[in-house]
Parts: sequence; structure tokens; C-alpha cells
Amino acid sequence: MSIDKIIVAIVSLLSIGFTFWFFLAKKEKEIEAGDSVDIAVEGGFSPEVISVKKDRVTQLKFFRTDPSSCLEEVVLGDFKIRKQLSLNETVVVEIKPEKSGEFTYTCGMGMYHGKIIVK
Repeated sequence: MSIDKIIVAIVSLLSIGFTFWFFLAKKEKEIEAGDSVDIAVEGGFSPEVISVKKDRVTQLKFFRTDPSSCLEEVVLGDFKIRKQLSLNETVVVEIKPEKSGEFTYTCGMGMYHGKIIVK
């Protein structure tokens, strides 16, 4: 086997490993919210995974610094909430989950996602 075929095989295996890690093995870091949580909106949502308590009002404070039109809006479909996110301003969304489970939130176009875990 020639050296160029060995190099291609090694690079291919490394690429497959990286792809698997990036899309499937990455662990989401869960942030536990008290009465409120700050969410940065820049190239997505950070933190992406938030845990809140059931039957308790929690304020999600979105602060958008990304001028992308996709991130102009946040949608919490399970809570029937859709809010405009003004650039460089904090927008507060209050939720009071009445049942446990996992609920998603997205940008207006559905390209960026986050998750709310209700315990």
C-alpha cells in the first residue's frame, strides 16, 4: 500500500470519528435555573439546555447580539409564546410549566434550538 493511500485512509477515519463525536456524542451542558436565567443569543442559544421547576414562574432573559435575521425571534411552541428579540436588548419571557418533561424553544426559522427540562 502506498503512502498516499495510507494518509487518505487515516484522514478518512479521523473525519468519521470527528463527525460522530460532533453530531452524536456531544453532551449538552444543563443549567439549572432559579427564578431566572440569562440566555445569550449569538450564533444560537447559550445555554441550550435549561432545567426549571414545575409549577414555578421562571424568567428566561434573552439578550441578542447576533444581527442574523433568523435570531430575531424566539418561539416556545409548547407554551404558545413567540417573542421578538431586539438587538442588544434584554427580552424577558416568563413561563410557568404545569407538567414535567422536555420542551424545545427555537429561533423564528427553526434553525437554532434549545431545550427546557421541567422537573
